[in-house]
Amino acid sequence: MRKYIFITIYILMFYACSSSKYDRLIYPETRKNTIVDDYFGTAVADPYRWLEDDNSTETAAWVNEQNKLTFGYLGQIPYRDKIKNRLEQIWNYPKYSSPFKVAGKYYFYKNNGLQNQYVLYTQNDLNSEPEILLDPNTLSEDGTIALKGAYFSNDGKYMGYSLSEGGSDWQEFYIMDLDTRENLTDYLQWIKFSGIHWAGDGFYYNRFPEPKEGAELSSSNENSKVYYHKLGTPQSADMVIFEDPANPKISNYVSVTEDERFVFIYRTKGTHGQAVKVMDLHSSSPKLVDIITDYEDEHTGIDNIGDKLLMMTTRNAPNQKLVLIDPKNPQEENWETIIPESKHVMRSVSYTGGKLLVNYLQDAASHIYIYNLDGKMEKEIIPPALGTVYGFNGRKNDTEIFYTFTSFTYPSTIFRYDLKTGQNSLFRQPDVDFETDNYTTKQIFFTSKDGTKVPMFIAHHNDVELDGNNPTLLYAYGGFNVNMTPSFRISNIALLEKGGIYAMPNLRGGGEYGEEWHKAGMLHNKQNVFDDFIVAAEYLIDNKYTSPEKLAIRGGSNGGTLIGATINQRPELFKVAFPAVGVMDMLRYHKFTIGWAWAVEYGSSDDEEHFKNLYSYSPLHNISEKLSYPATMITTADHDDRVVPAHSFKYAATLQEKHSGQNPVLIRIETKAGHGAGKPTTKIIEEYTDMWAFMFYNMGLDY
Repeated sequence: MRKYIFITIYILMFYACSSSKYDRLIYPETRKNTIVDDYFGTAVADPYRWLEDDNSTETAAWVNEQNKLTFGYLGQIPYRDKIKNRLEQIWNYPKYSSPFKVAGKYYFYKNNGLQNQYVLYTQNDLNSEPEILLDPNTLSEDGTIALKGAYFSNDGKYMGYSLSEGGSDWQEFYIMDLDTRENLTDYLQWIKFSGIHWAGDGFYYNRFPEPKEGAELSSSNENSKVYYHKLGTPQSADMVIFEDPANPKISNYVSVTEDERFVFIYRTKGTHGQAVKVMDLHSSSPKLVDIITDYEDEHTGIDNIGDKLLMMTTRNAPNQKLVLIDPKNPQEENWETIIPESKHVMRSVSYTGGKLLVNYLQDAASHIYIYNLDGKMEKEIIPPALGTVYGFNGRKNDTEIFYTFTSFTYPSTIFRYDLKTGQNSLFRQPDVDFETDNYTTKQIFFTSKDGTKVPMFIAHHNDVELDGNNPTLLYAYGGFNVNMTPSFRISNIALLEKGGIYAMPNLRGGGEYGEEWHKAGMLHNKQNVFDDFIVAAEYLIDNKYTSPEKLAIRGGSNGGTLIGATINQRPELFKVAFPAVGVMDMLRYHKFTIGWAWAVEYGSSDDEEHFKNLYSYSPLHNISEKLSYPATMITTADHDDRVVPAHSFKYAATLQEKHSGQNPVLIRIETKAGHGAGKPTTKIIEEYTDMWAFMFYNMGLDY
């Protein structure tokens, strides 16, 4: 009898650990507390708040049990290794950044194929043998120390560089002597959201105070200050250039013009709108003066032309215009318009080789024009296809520039443009195991719930039949004025070459059509974003690209909010959902790290009207026991100090508790990783392997 008991126990354990997609999983037990908050008379329970403590042993144990379940489930998918092998195969080709030039030498980044981190190279000219300048792969065995940025002094003597560990936004600064290739003694730490901005015998930067021990990844980032660091001195001796202790939640960021004359300080109450201060270092008594004092619009300093400042602005120009501002007479009536607002969005401007290189977005695709300093358009640089151009950066005296073009089925390719002759030539083309001619990208427009026309890119193999049976991934973001433009993603090959479809709509809340498009999806207009996404899904279904049984959706960060809200509102439309590093608790997001800065986009639950709006769509608070949810795999990371993993922890616990269907609800928690930037190639491939395996398996498809 005892023998049969052991056999029965073994069988039960097998099915618990190796459940098929048709078996309801047995989830780890998650303790509930009795915390209830009162929001303007509305009682809101928060039973899993204890999961916000990322330092507790109980949270660590919960993470361990959830990962055991998740990786046990993923491990029994028969073709998981096959997907990983294919991803490694197609990932394994040399990848380059566009070169850039400083003091006569060229620099570029390169990844040989499967290196965890990109390596920084230098060469004397374009025909000389490149040399490794800095290889971050040598700094950690697992590739989790990333090179966040390299900043060269204008004389070419020094390179400042920043490193981050485990995916955190926190950075450490080092300075390299480019002649000796040795680091100086200078070492700066506890820096976030800042580069190194050279001027004189040192550099400007901005930082937050050092957090308390144990709260490095969760405490609120406030009291931002701007400092000046003189080479050869300790960080403790750095001079405070600007601070505002009376307003701890106004952040201050710094930049310096190429000629090291003007210092810009941008002051922001969040992720939208800046006040601007400027200091003329050539003045006999340099001091900060106000250029823009309100926080209503977006302003970006491009450079200076003599005594005046070249700036992009949305002031009375939602699609942006280029103006020249005299810092001695900065009143708006004195601004000189160089390039007026267009019907298309001015995405970026580079002042290079005596010309203005302007990148416009036309229906979310790049168009490049060259203007003279009087604002006269001289030439258009025609991209090779419908897609995205970036990297049009250079210095004032450069006669050549390099740029990268990419699209969904066009791998990132580097071009060289000669500003003297106007010759545009191919510089470097990748060798990818992918027949690009066999695939197509189209752009369609659908009509959203309120009649608004919304564009969507769709990529697939030329031979795909619109029979409603194609596995499809619908990806979007929809917020923070972010432009979602076509780009080549190696991971998508695993979908496209199996007859799948990749679709990306340009939802309101983004910046593809300027500030008005952004405002139409923020604050009390946030529901427009979800409506746009839902109608995009309906378009794909109605036009036989796919069906609810073959449609997956994915979004990260603010896009994770999108996925969570959408499956609460229309779960029947989707078979699979991937909310990644999402903002899921809309009532408490502002209490962690830099979350308070998003209140200009979302609103805050501290305000009654905003509370009502946030509560109406918050992914965590609108999970229903009456709904059958799609197969859902939530992804987050233990070092995410931008959107803290507590969002995903609480969301996963609630969804596992309440959902009524048979579809699995899993959370995949990466270790020694953060919000996404700096993640090593190994971890990226592993995550995409699990994503495609989960998607195909739950759609009942082979790979």
